[in-house]
Amino acid sequence: MSDQTVTPETTVTPETTVTPETAVTPETAVTPETAVTPETAVTPEAAEAPAPAVIPAMPEVPPLVPDVSPKPPRRVLRAVARWTAAALAFGVLGTGTAFGIASLERTDVPGLATEGDGRWDYPKLSLPALPAGKPRPFGPGNPAEIHHADLRDLLLPAPAGAVPDKKLTGGWISTETFLDAYRRQDRTSVAQLLQDAAPRHIAARGWTMPDGTTSRIYLVRFNSTAFASRLLDDLHVGASAGTPLARTDTTEIDGTWSSANNVENLSSYVFAEQAPFGAEHVRQAYTQAGDTVALVVHERAGKRETGRIPFQQTLILQNQLLG
Repeated sequence: MSDQTVTPETTVTPETTVTPETAVTPETAVTPETAVTPETAVTPEAAEAPAPAVIPAMPEVPPLVPDVSPKPPRRVLRAVARWTAAALAFGVLGTGTAFGIASLERTDVPGLATEGDGRWDYPKLSLPALPAGKPRPFGPGNPAEIHHADLRDLLLPAPAGAVPDKKLTGGWISTETFLDAYRRQDRTSVAQLLQDAAPRHIAARGWTMPDGTTSRIYLVRFNSTAFASRLLDDLHVGASAGTPLARTDTTEIDGTWSSANNVENLSSYVFAEQAPFGAEHVRQAYTQAGDTVALVVHERAGKRETGRIPFQQTLILQNQLLG
């Protein structure tokens, strides 16, 4: 497996708004028994998004070695095990910017081959409009780190060549649909955790690529960062992948994930199934971004592993949208 740098080619530009091609419509409304009714999305005509500063390019990823210098934990509810894992495997080091990935050709980035390296062709990305007077989640005047944008507009769109998931279309989903991500025997306990944490909204998008890789992204927003952090604690995510996902066996920390890929203010926990695995190979990652938890999953049937580069590319871009 190649150790080359993962630098997604898609540019996220805050100055532009989401195009109709990347906008989504809800498929399944969250019922009162499972999750609360979503907030009304604000169109660009109704509000003008604050203009973030132009973001420099992401630095080249250093050799894949454990990061032993994480920055101090940001929240008092972090479990010791989770931060121990973060210190050993990922660290919480930002790119030094609020968000943005420069659009660079492979020939512009040292160490990258000019031939295709497995990255997917994502459309041009942009941040959604915000309600009038509302700040970005990690901007000045937002110490609670709340996402005021429509959660559906923060979902990463599918790349070129993808076949959309008919169940996860980029709209709101019910708690029951989210629970399908976990093993059947664990769904009751996870449902209780969600009931205790009371998420405000859950949105999801999925697709399948020509090589058979299935991608799923779930965004779960809570009333505060404390509830988001509590969910990860209760799922025991950190030193291990925590509550197993469906069709997973020997899931461990992914040592190929570098701290240089992390986004400032976000905490990512990245895992991959290790050989021998079952009928599918699964890569997964949890990210906490203020009041929102993201779960990114790639899986592929057969004895071949899912691609490391497209998975990390997907995770980085999704994190950039949340940051």
